[in-house]
Order: sequence, then structure tokens, then C-alpha cells
Amino acid sequence: MKLAFREFGSGTPLIILHGLFGQSDNWNTLAKSFSEQGFKVYTVDLRNHGLSPHSEEWSYPIMAEDLKAFIKEHGLEQPVVLGHSMGGKVLLFLEYLYPGSASKLIVADIAARFYPPHHQKVIKALNAVNFDEITSRKEAEAVLLNYIDDFGTRQFLLKNIYWKASDRMDWRFNLQVITHQIENIGVEVPLFRSNTPALVMLGEASDYINENDISDFKNRFSTLQLVRIANAGHWLHAEKPKEFFEAVMDFIKA
Repeated sequence: MKLAFREFGSGTPLIILHGLFGQSDNWNTLAKSFSEQGFKVYTVDLRNHGLSPHSEEWSYPIMAEDLKAFIKEHGLEQPVVLGHSMGGKVLLFLEYLYPGSASKLIVADIAARFYPPHHQKVIKALNAVNFDEITSRKEAEAVLLNYIDDFGTRQFLLKNIYWKASDRMDWRFNLQVITHQIENIGVEVPLFRSNTPALVMLGEASDYINENDISDFKNRFSTLQLVRIANAGHWLHAEKPKEFFEAVMDFIKA
């Protein structure tokens, strides 16, 4: 599958992967900042998200295969790879299935362990938006408000609305497949051991990574750095972009 992507700058290749319900342009501002530091940045839409093709196949192994194919297609020699949440777990599967594909890995606020399904409220909200009746983002937000209190989360999801045809809106992500296969993004990454330098970043206020997860990362990676971003939750790159950028740059340039 050929993944949609955006590219910025020139120099050392850096690939950035978004999380669940995200898309490449969520990373535009940080991508431009990285590109100004001598990196050619690729922000990629994972399958069933953004402008990439929709598919009934949706799992970490297949997304890792997509990423491996992307690296080969663009002739990238050992790129630096960065992924947030679901995107971070794709990188862990990349290292498990295709070890050494990247020169450095940056995993943002996700662990290798199993996560039970916990997106049910969001999925229920998204499926409640009936585009046969709704013709504006304002109307869609009114529906989401019945399920999702957080303003930022609603705005993040609403960025995925587009005009599918001249008279109908829709979600860019493949909501049907995500709804029925949501358990696929909670699976555990099989144990592996790697010499690839890795940076694990976590929001201090997030519960996605615990002390057991940190021990697991230390067991998997012989060269591991850990950075906690103060006063940040799961969306650490959006909440604290300056601190996030500086931590990534310190790791990459070390």
C-alpha cells in the first residue's frame, strides 16, 4: 500500500507517525521546526487514516510492513523514526519484525504491553454523527458534545471531516474498520531485544506508561533514554511542543 505523506526540508530523513484518529498534518508545525534543523521530514498517514487508502486489513504487523515499504520506496537509509501513541507502537512492531530498519526510534507515550479497549466513548460519538443529515462541522460538533466533554478532543476529531462529494461530508479515517477492529491496536508487542538507540517520552500526567512499562523498555533496548515532559498528558507534543522538540533534538543529535 502506498501511504500518503507530506515532506518538509532536506537532509537526514525523519519519519513521523500519528496516533489513532490522527493524520499527517497534525504534525505540520513540529515537522517544519525539525526541517529547519537539517532534517528531511516525512509526516505519514497510516492506512485507514488521513489521505492514505482504506483497507479491511488493519493491524500493527501490516502497518509496520507499510512503513518498511515506505522506507524502501523512498530510498531512505536508516531514517530516524518518531511515533506517537498508535504510531509509536507501529515503530515497536517495525523493530520487532524488521530490526535495524531505523537508526533511532522515538516512542511517544505508548508502551509495548497490551491495552484493553478504551476508546468506546469516542467511537460511539463518531458513529452518532449521521452525515446523511449533517451538513456542517458545527452540527457535527453538537453531536460529539453529547459524548465528549473535552473541547480539544472534539476539535482534533473534527479536523478529520471533509467533503466526500459536493453534497456530503464524511470522516477521512475508516470508521467502519476501526469500529470493528479496535481491539487490534491494544495488542502487545512480542518480546524483542534491540541495539537501536531508543528514546521513550511520556507525559508526566499521562497513565499510558507506568514503571513496569519502563522496566520492559529497558529489557528490550540496550540503549534507552527516558524523558518525562512535565505538566503534559498523553498529547505531550501538542501540549508542550517546545519541550517535546528540544528533547527530540537532544536525542537525535547526541
